[in-house]
Amino acid sequence: MSTGKSLKQRIADREELVALRVAVTMDRGSVEKALESRKYAMLYVEGQHSPFTEDQLTSFCEMAGEIDIPVKLRIPHTYHTYLIGRYFDFGPVAIMVPEIEQEAQVDEAIKYTYYLPEGRRSFGGPSRYGIASGKAPEGLHSYAAWWNEQAVLGIMLESVEAISNARRFVKPGLDFIAFGTSDLGLSLATNPQFPIQDTDDCMRYVADQVKDQVALGMAIPTAPDERDRYRDMGITIFQETLVSR
Repeated sequence: MSTGKSLKQRIADREELVALRVAVTMDRGSVEKALESRKYAMLYVEGQHSPFTEDQLTSFCEMAGEIDIPVKLRIPHTYHTYLIGRYFDFGPVAIMVPEIEQEAQVDEAIKYTYYLPEGRRSFGGPSRYGIASGKAPEGLHSYAAWWNEQAVLGIMLESVEAISNARRFVKPGLDFIAFGTSDLGLSLATNPQFPIQDTDDCMRYVADQVKDQVALGMAIPTAPDERDRYRDMGITIFQETLVSR
């Protein structure tokens, strides 16, 4: 399934990519069968609203590495950004942080995504991306430099505060911004004074400010025939799902 370019580079190049959300307990045969239907860029594991253990995530990422498809994990909570390095140690190459509202949260997410000198992630973990597959170079400095060119970090905007602050979130090390329209809709309903009262208009507002600086994505499932309006906003990362929770 490899295209020769890293997932990070494909996102930066604004390729249209689709993530397939699957259960972390899914076996290799079931995953391979699901991937036959179309070409997905990554597997997406939902860690915010669905249960998972560290052992399950590690085993799942090892299996995904064997069939050469990267894994994206949505971490359980915004305040878990200090644990991002630990989550990466279990094998994902991409992490998405939910419910970002403040610039400091983005700074911390970047800090723990990358090794020195770009960040402050601690070095270690035998299940890290690229090791078992042989993709990654050996050695402390070689792996760290390689990882800093592979890691994918995304954040979700899901509130009026996030929409207001979006421009401040765009920094080196942030690869994409995704929109969570369910929580955003609830936030709009409880903030009737906010000048934008439609989720699509909120996305357009953000896109007009940042789409030339960072990739944009949808954090909800979208069918192929309903994506044109999102493409018009500059959104290039989509999601489909095989699980209901």
